[in-house]
Amino acid sequence: MTQPSKTKSARVTGLNISQELFVTEDGLPYIHRDISWLSFNYRVLQEAMDPGVPLFERIKFLAIYSSNLDEFFRVRMANHRSLLRISKKTKRELEISPKIIVREIQRLVNRQQEAFNRIFEKQIIPELRSHQIYILRRMQLNEEQREFVESYFKDHMLPFVQPVLLVGKKIRPFLNNAALYLTVLMQAKGVPEAPHEYAIVKIPSDHLPRFLKLPSAPNRHDIIIIDDIVRHSISWMFPGYDILDTYSIKLTRDAELYIDDEFSGDLIQKIKESLSKRHVGPASRFVYDRELPAEMLRFMMAAFDLDKYDLLQEGRYHNNFDFFRFPDFGMQHLKNAPLPPLPYRPLEDTKDFFSAFARKDHMIFVPYHSYNSVMRFFEEAARDPQVTHIKIIQYRVARNSRIMQALMDAVKAGKQVSVFIEVKARFDEEANLEWGEKLEKAGVNVRYSFPGIKVHSKLALVRRVENRQVQLYTYLSTGNFHEDTAKVYTDLGLFTADPRITGEVGRIFSFLETVQMPSQDFEHLLVGKFNLRSGLEQLIDFEMRQAKAGQEASIVLKMNSLQDMPMVQKLYEASQAGVKIKLIIRGICCLVPGVPGLSENIEAFSIVDRYLEHARIFIFHHGGANRIFLSSADWMVRNLTYRVETAFPIYDEDLKKEILDYIQIQLNDNVKSRILDKNLSNIYRKDAADIATRSQLETYYYIKRKSEKGA
Repeated sequence: MTQPSKTKSARVTGLNISQELFVTEDGLPYIHRDISWLSFNYRVLQEAMDPGVPLFERIKFLAIYSSNLDEFFRVRMANHRSLLRISKKTKRELEISPKIIVREIQRLVNRQQEAFNRIFEKQIIPELRSHQIYILRRMQLNEEQREFVESYFKDHMLPFVQPVLLVGKKIRPFLNNAALYLTVLMQAKGVPEAPHEYAIVKIPSDHLPRFLKLPSAPNRHDIIIIDDIVRHSISWMFPGYDILDTYSIKLTRDAELYIDDEFSGDLIQKIKESLSKRHVGPASRFVYDRELPAEMLRFMMAAFDLDKYDLLQEGRYHNNFDFFRFPDFGMQHLKNAPLPPLPYRPLEDTKDFFSAFARKDHMIFVPYHSYNSVMRFFEEAARDPQVTHIKIIQYRVARNSRIMQALMDAVKAGKQVSVFIEVKARFDEEANLEWGEKLEKAGVNVRYSFPGIKVHSKLALVRRVENRQVQLYTYLSTGNFHEDTAKVYTDLGLFTADPRITGEVGRIFSFLETVQMPSQDFEHLLVGKFNLRSGLEQLIDFEMRQAKAGQEASIVLKMNSLQDMPMVQKLYEASQAGVKIKLIIRGICCLVPGVPGLSENIEAFSIVDRYLEHARIFIFHHGGANRIFLSSADWMVRNLTYRVETAFPIYDEDLKKEILDYIQIQLNDNVKSRILDKNLSNIYRKDAADIATRSQLETYYYIKRKSEKGA
């Protein structure tokens, strides 16, 4: 396997943001993954500034941007901050100085935060006002509203605000992760020459709604953010002081569990212990109001043991992911028009589910199709007397899951049910452990993660006895068994009884259950830790040979992230050989397309729209045979090297055509598609076409037409 080259940095300035562009010793461009990710999150922010997006959807994109960024700082930035603390000798072995990348991340995020504030202040607030929705500050309240706010504070907020006077070096209060606080600048009442003193007060947004509806005039909707209710009430908490001003702050803490993959003890106990410490980890970001005085900031840095790399300016308000719960006042016309999920009738309407399953392969496109056929798969298996075994991999799962309930019902019906639970799914560890305990109590055979590897495949297998013969049925997906995300993530799922696939899926489950290497090689599936990387390389090599022989050669890859250096190098080689490559990458794209003599045959696009693009699709022309794989795997080092992932082939020609049609619709998008380039400029793709093509809407109506024709 090709190993990543050492890299050196070179500055490139884009139209919207600048980046660190890394160039390998061989002269190959490679964009740092976290810089590329920040560019993706800017595409989310672009949706918030797009006047063609309905108002409440734009507000939701502000929330998504903020939620994404919060996780980024808890995980990725925390990692870079840890690297700042390592020895100089170890730093010299890194591809780039941690200080360089931390400074660049801070610079980019600061610019994005400025853009965020402009969008909110100059676009969102005026448009809200045009619909008679007003976000008021405390000085804008009328008498009735002031009385309402003061009563609300005393009745609901007072027990949670926790005022603390910061006295010299003696008082060092602990700041909860992602909790909101006001810092208070004050001095002794009636003593103008008294020195400034400081305090902090908690904003109880973790207990109460962030947005409070106020008494309003008819046909008018007034709102106050509870931060400003606390500001209004500060003087009551510090009666011996004159309040000079208040400023909001927030501390984000490192969320990594730091579980050693070679750990040989009780991994589950190790994870439980680490989860209990997650919210007390070291600082990874200190967010503060950009109006905060320099003297006060220096005091806060000393009080909370911060350095300059922890600091990030924002506006007056933080935790803007709370915009997910912004009140809509029933104004549905300010939201996206509904696209009701379409029934997949061949499996949802049939009276004999498994017979329909056995006759041919079936494929669903969620959220365009409903998820009912997947839930029915498990519910039918639970009650079917001919089913003897059910197996499934659980990575992320809905809190109220019909699928998990069906598995417990299956045990009651006498089935053997096995669930592999990946408890290292970040931020779902606790939920997965809870589900594991619940399933075990119900009699399900539960197996958990093992050190050294993460299981990310999305597979389920049912064993059924038909006419004294064993028949296997499997469902393979690009997304999790999660009824909630199936409403907002675009994923594809394959139902098949094809023995070429079901037999190999059985081998994956055997590996997970025994941790013994399969006795046979995988011939049809590409499986992480076994043949996924080599299989993809062989498919690219075939296209390269075709191109060099003067034959048509092309590759289309759709995924969330492209980061693995050897695969980036492989695609550069393919481009140089004449292979035409099109990339549809939602998030991280470390490859630089369009470089003359290197990647001039590569085009790359990113689509950000109402649904989260989540499917992974790999299409190789293969001499006209179109080898098509759907997968759980992105092309990242972690997916191709350190995870059990699955890429599964599509053999049914009708399903192949549907996928090719789907991908062509995405490639035709000239509304929500951005061009990915070395400058990370995120320019919307426009062409000379007279008709605007918005791929997610076109896909919905494509599937609807097929459904109405009974296809």
